[in-house]
Amino acid sequence: MRMGSDFAPVRAAAVHCAELTAHSSARGPRPEESAAMMAAWRRDLARLLADDLSGLLSGDRLDVSITEPEHLTGADALRRIGPLAANSLIRCGATAETALLSFDFATAIALTDRSFGGDGRVTGNVPEALPRSAALLVEETATMIAGAITTASYGDMPPPAGAASRGQSGGEVIVRSESAARLKPFALDAQTLFFVLEIANRQGCTWRCALAVAADRMARLLPGSGRRSRPRTPREAASPFAAPFAGVPVPLHVVLAEFDLSLARLQSLSPGDMIPLAMGRQVPLLAGETLVAHGAVGTAEDRMAIRLTRIPLPQSASPEGLAP
Repeated sequence: MRMGSDFAPVRAAAVHCAELTAHSSARGPRPEESAAMMAAWRRDLARLLADDLSGLLSGDRLDVSITEPEHLTGADALRRIGPLAANSLIRCGATAETALLSFDFATAIALTDRSFGGDGRVTGNVPEALPRSAALLVEETATMIAGAITTASYGDMPPPAGAASRGQSGGEVIVRSESAARLKPFALDAQTLFFVLEIANRQGCTWRCALAVAADRMARLLPGSGRRSRPRTPREAASPFAAPFAGVPVPLHVVLAEFDLSLARLQSLSPGDMIPLAMGRQVPLLAGETLVAHGAVGTAEDRMAIRLTRIPLPQSASPEGLAP
């Protein structure tokens, strides 16, 4: 039997509708896969922050943990943060997502105290407005956290070309406000994930901040592939010549004279009385109660001035055996 050279299939190949093929190709990870990625992302981010924030907090060895996220509406997330806090709208992640990062005022002041060498204890003394030094520290901390989120979002993937041009850390603070609602980080009816970041040092201090991310943006912050650890890099202690401290104004005062008056003379003072002053050849320049320098009083450009003559060595730099 002779067969023809042309062959025709018995039936046409199956052609699936676009809806089926699109669903198959766009199917996201299964719930258990998403949970595993979220746990790994939290673990990696905590490790990155323990390294990155150390230099900002007097070189402390830090333990950082990130709670499992609460699923809240945008309105509930804003209520959880409260009407007054140190809020930052940050840009982070491989796809430049936005998120809300919030410190309460007491924590912001405690972190600033620790960064300047204090004990960093959180107290109940909360000012009505955040001091400039604390606001600068919050911005620097938020920038570091945004950068760590970006690093964690890449996973094993190398940063895309041009990512470094958006900033060395890969994250940034877009705007700050004491009102989280004013930043409009997400719609009030949007589903959000609410995390609490706990930062603790070995001296017993624990500081907390809140991170709130819209659910659809959070999905894009999670890397879709395997993960690798980042080698630890030594961090230098915070320097007064670097951000965020370099721009902090420090009030100074010069003590021209000190003298004693009897209580009776003090009670009898009245406008027009003359009090003679014996001004020393060297006067102290102070920042609060801390001696900064000594100097001689004179004039410069028709204004009263002080010429510095002696700057005391820090106690750590004093020659051995020399009394302070």
